[in-house]
Amino acid sequence: MIQDIYPSKLDNSYKNIKPEDKDFILVFNDEGKAYVGDVDGEMSFITYADCKSLKEVDSCSDVYLFSIDDKRYFLLGNKDAVKLQKLGFEYYTIRELRDRYSRDDVNIYAAFTAYHIWKWYSDNTFCGKCGSALKHSENERALVCADCGNVIYPRINPAVIVGVTKGDSLLLTRYRRGFAHNALVAGFTEIGETLEETVAREVMEETGVKVKNIRYYKSQPWGMAQDMLVGFYCEADGDGEIHMDENELKYAEWVKREDIELQPNNLSLTNEMMRVFKEGK
Repeated sequence: MIQDIYPSKLDNSYKNIKPEDKDFILVFNDEGKAYVGDVDGEMSFITYADCKSLKEVDSCSDVYLFSIDDKRYFLLGNKDAVKLQKLGFEYYTIRELRDRYSRDDVNIYAAFTAYHIWKWYSDNTFCGKCGSALKHSENERALVCADCGNVIYPRINPAVIVGVTKGDSLLLTRYRRGFAHNALVAGFTEIGETLEETVAREVMEETGVKVKNIRYYKSQPWGMAQDMLVGFYCEADGDGEIHMDENELKYAEWVKREDIELQPNNLSLTNEMMRVFKEGK
């Protein structure tokens, strides 16, 4: 999965530090597209030294994002993103990066995680309580309103991924819009709801199938949508007759283990859960 970068390790602790020449600078334009290059088929980022050499750019942002091993990553402000022109670099959506660099584990993980933080910064320019401009905290990963003292922390959306089984079959779905490959039932946790209750509700809403024996499998950060994905397996309770929600899905069927068609890359928790069932694990 995207976060499986061992032996490398993410350090997401907040540090109030400035970039050095060798540090990587993550760049997103107003549309949320990432500015990356390609070196022998692998994704690359501009460095602080590159940024300083581009005279069109006024200054590099000093917003520290995170480190992976001994590599440090910072964020460039949106106002300078449109001025960048480095040979071999282009803007790509996060989805395009996922499809283009699915085997480049460390850099694709860095891009997803940086996007998650950029999106939060981009969506929180003004205080939602009093309307004043927000500033970066100097002590933690937070935005602070100097006028009313409101503190805003990064947004993380809890969502479930559900592998519903019935004997030797798995309940596969395909979304009506967006991602075109096989998927599992998925959905966001609502206020006042446990994750297990989310599982039962989402499966019922999307497919009309009642479930039992809900059990946790694994979780995954998914920066593309600011999500924390939580995977569960469960069993159909009853005959498993499907009544698909056609507003959400265009396909929902019980598929035998040997007939399961996996997604084109191994980045997602959904694909791992399908593969685990397909392989009888």
